[in-house]
Amino acid sequence: MTPVEEGRPRALLAGASRRWVRLLPWAVAFVLCVVLLPTTIVVLTADYGLNGGVASALAVAQSAPLLLAVVRPLHAWYVVFAADVAGALALLGVDFEQRLLWPFPPMELVGYVALCLALGLRERRRTLVLVWLATAGANVGLGFAAPHGSGAKELLFTILGGVALLLGGVLRERYEVQRRLVEQETISEAERGRRTLLEERARIARELHDVVAHHMSVITVQADTAEYRLATLPPDVREEFTSIAATARESLGEMRRLLGVLRNEEAHGELAPQPGLAQIGQLVEATARTGGPVEFTPCDAEVPEAVGLSAYRIVQEALANVVRHAPGAATHVSLSVSRPAGGQGGEQPADGRGGERLTVLVVNDPPPEPPAGPLEVGGTGHGLVGMRERVRLVGGTLDAGPLPDGGFRVAAQLPLTEEDLT
Repeated sequence: MTPVEEGRPRALLAGASRRWVRLLPWAVAFVLCVVLLPTTIVVLTADYGLNGGVASALAVAQSAPLLLAVVRPLHAWYVVFAADVAGALALLGVDFEQRLLWPFPPMELVGYVALCLALGLRERRRTLVLVWLATAGANVGLGFAAPHGSGAKELLFTILGGVALLLGGVLRERYEVQRRLVEQETISEAERGRRTLLEERARIARELHDVVAHHMSVITVQADTAEYRLATLPPDVREEFTSIAATARESLGEMRRLLGVLRNEEAHGELAPQPGLAQIGQLVEATARTGGPVEFTPCDAEVPEAVGLSAYRIVQEALANVVRHAPGAATHVSLSVSRPAGGQGGEQPADGRGGERLTVLVVNDPPPEPPAGPLEVGGTGHGLVGMRERVRLVGGTLDAGPLPDGGFRVAAQLPLTEEDLT
């Protein structure tokens, strides 16, 4: 129903999803043209007694533009309206029976009503009002020259045309409203996804503040106490340690100000120590008490704090999704560290952990009974969005998706070496 696209006029219903709906206006216009053209000639010559040549010209002018109306209904209206008025004037010159409809015979009414419906589907309110005023004005004006007197039936042209214009306009505006709603929903969904991603990134940044602040505090303490722990330090080295401590304290202050920017009124519990691998067992126990059975395979490996925090949050969100979407389902949680044989040439970094990765695996079976609806359980993040952001943060990979038997699997690979983390 949109008038143009990239400067070109579009056919009526061209935006419909189904092909038969897009072809419907062309089919209706073709049928009307094929039926009305010979009918108009026969009626005007046989019933009204009009000259055959004039009747043929009027029939073509009144019927052929209906094909144009599929693409340009207003241009078609100019031609058909002028032809209808000319036909009414032409009929004043012949003697026809009083029972016959004038100024617009029945076949002209059919074509004009179809044209008005096309106009209503395409043009704006102002244009439709002007078209109806022109229709009513011509109908009333011709009524004063009626050869057999005027009556209510002579106003059918105005009444039926107005009804068709109104119906088409209502359908067009309804379509426009629905289209805008769909566009707005699409925009809103995109904005919600973007806002979710930004909120999760801010939340991760707030949590990582504690991790980074801990390391910065250690640097500050070591630099401040170096001159007391190492009595033989030269003066220039002591000044260097003092400068390091001052820089570290300044960095801590900047981090606190950055954290203040990232905080929001809905953030709670951010002063508590950030969890890691050691706390995953408590998380599993809590889930087992409220949901279905949970089997846990722990891992005692020493991992960077950022990796431990990411692993904890991934398991936390995965278990929350199990309780929410598959209550009562048996769940398997496992943590393991993969130790490759070695890199190129069998070389390993000094710490002996080259290429090591922490594997976080959460797999749940199908629920015993289909849930009546998602349970309202307080989530810790934003589902897979939060998981992917945490995995991306440490340079790992995430594989999450449904299983053929109806369960769900979340598998994350988190690198443990500093080279891989960066």
